Amino acid sequence: MIPDYLVTHSGGFHADELLSSVILTRLFPEAKIVRSRAPEWITPGEDRIVYDVGGGYDAKARLFDHHQRAAPKRDDGQPYSSFGLIWKHFGRAYLAELAVPDAFIESVHASFDTSFVLPVDLVDNGALSPDSAGMLAGLTLPSLLELLKPPFDETDRTATDRAFHDALAVARRFAEAKIGQIHAKLRAEALVLEAISKAGSERVLELPMGMPFRPAIVKAGADHLLFVVHPRDTDWCVTGIRRSDEGFELRADLPASWAGLTGAELEAASGVKGASFCHNGRFIAAAATREAALALADLAVKEAGHS
Repeated sequence: MIPDYLVTHSGGFHADELLSSVILTRLFPEAKIVRSRAPEWITPGEDRIVYDVGGGYDAKARLFDHHQRAAPKRDDGQPYSSFGLIWKHFGRAYLAELAVPDAFIESVHASFDTSFVLPVDLVDNGALSPDSAGMLAGLTLPSLLELLKPPFDETDRTATDRAFHDALAVARRFAEAKIGQIHAKLRAEALVLEAISKAGSERVLELPMGMPFRPAIVKAGADHLLFVVHPRDTDWCVTGIRRSDEGFELRADLPASWAGLTGAELEAASGVKGASFCHNGRFIAAAATREAALALADLAVKEAGHS
């Protein structure tokens, strides 16, 4: 039954019920959000979904709270917040509503749960402190969303509800941008894996456009690849491949003699007409044409001692 009401608690708000509201309002756009702690509202009923309030977890009754004793936990023992519970039960339908193809829904659901939902669950339950982010603690999403709450001495009784809806719009942008990014990476993975298959034993991988490439290269076990070439707006790029997710060490650097050069100077140093730029960090270079970019990449492979 389609709910008429989406019921969560009144008063100060947090990331978990805001992000739960993102999911539910996308699925049930005609339902009214009710922020209340009144028993007549937080008691389950056929006309509502109750979350982050109500003192129980019963998916059949559409009650999704996590503050009670024997609160729900994941299979690995980590606690749920209301966001995790709503994501568990409604996340796949939400992804379908966002037009994520069926073939990608399980992968996107799992990735978003691990990278976005779980951290919010842990912070809300006190199992993870934003302070673990050090100087970035105040810039974590839960912290930023709480910045949107009115000050303690605000006298307008409607201010918190208005702030909640303002924060809901912000939370929606972040959640859906993250999902879009995850989906894009999966699309990119398919393209990169296809390009790797075509490249065979070549040291240079050519892609049809700029896209995330390292995860697919690692997944394919393509340890022989050293550089990626692809077009961008008006020119072509030659990019190094990082050895690991941590740090910036590359499998191979661009030649030291090219570092920081542009235009005619780079053309002279490389011997490649159309070479236009090499970053001083030697991780990316640019050229006017595909042929020039591939020539730079081939020279860089030889300079690195590979053939």
